[in-house]
Amino acid sequence: MGNGRRLKYVCFWVGYLWAVCGVAQTPDIFRAEYMMMPRNDQGAKLSRIKLVVNVPITLKDSSNIIIGGEYNRLSYGLRRDGIPEEVEGLRHLHVVDFNLAYVYHYNEFWRIIGVVTPRLSSTLGEPIEKGDISFNITGGVLREKKHVDKPSILVLGIAYNSTVALRVPLPIVYYERRFHKHWTYVIGAPKTAIKYHFNEKHQLQSEFILDGYYVNLQNSIILPGGGAATSISSSAALGTLGYQYAIKKSAFLYIYGGHTLFQTSVLRNSDRDDIFTLNDGPSFYMRAGFRIGL
Repeated sequence: MGNGRRLKYVCFWVGYLWAVCGVAQTPDIFRAEYMMMPRNDQGAKLSRIKLVVNVPITLKDSSNIIIGGEYNRLSYGLRRDGIPEEVEGLRHLHVVDFNLAYVYHYNEFWRIIGVVTPRLSSTLGEPIEKGDISFNITGGVLREKKHVDKPSILVLGIAYNSTVALRVPLPIVYYERRFHKHWTYVIGAPKTAIKYHFNEKHQLQSEFILDGYYVNLQNSIILPGGGAATSISSSAALGTLGYQYAIKKSAFLYIYGGHTLFQTSVLRNSDRDDIFTLNDGPSFYMRAGFRIGL
């Protein structure tokens, strides 16, 4: 396998491990994306601008170092009766990831991957404080069978995310199989999918996605009853259907639409207890963007 193609495979799986740990969700050199969830019956709406840059470096022993960064700007809007003024005032949330990965080429079939991700997640209305910073650590192995009738890839690993309530390493399992000339299925987290390949330029994909974010509130929100919210947390499961068009070999336009299967957005106190529900209603979902792959 040539260096360029090897980098493509390596970066793809580093990107997957980043995604499992709740950070960068793409192995692309560059990505610009816009996501929107219009206002639902809970009076909540959300939009996100995502920018990604990754730089892979090949070492002399065919191992790789990958340096990357991702910026997400979330714009939140909540408007319904009975919402405290301070909660309605929540507008812009910022999540910035700095990713450093090392990929060891063990042999023809196996690679060992480790990723460290410092993260800044904050409302950024004041100077950066301790609560704005967190760390994610991910490690795993990759086994790939390429030159067979039905190519497949298996990823196993563990991920530690300091922002989740359960602060223990969580398992990673991912399996992808090209079972037909036009069909591929993916089983894993945060994404399970089925793909239909018309040809090298056109692709349809149906996805089940787990998504979410955690952001520190630099200024606590005092709620009726005396509770103080210090962070905002959101999680969702979505079903989507999308189309991707290859402008050139490594440049793509894409658009996806879908609906939440469940979602919950809450305010948490300093003990990470849920103390106020911002949104637990269904929402439509759309994202579109441009990316440059390896």
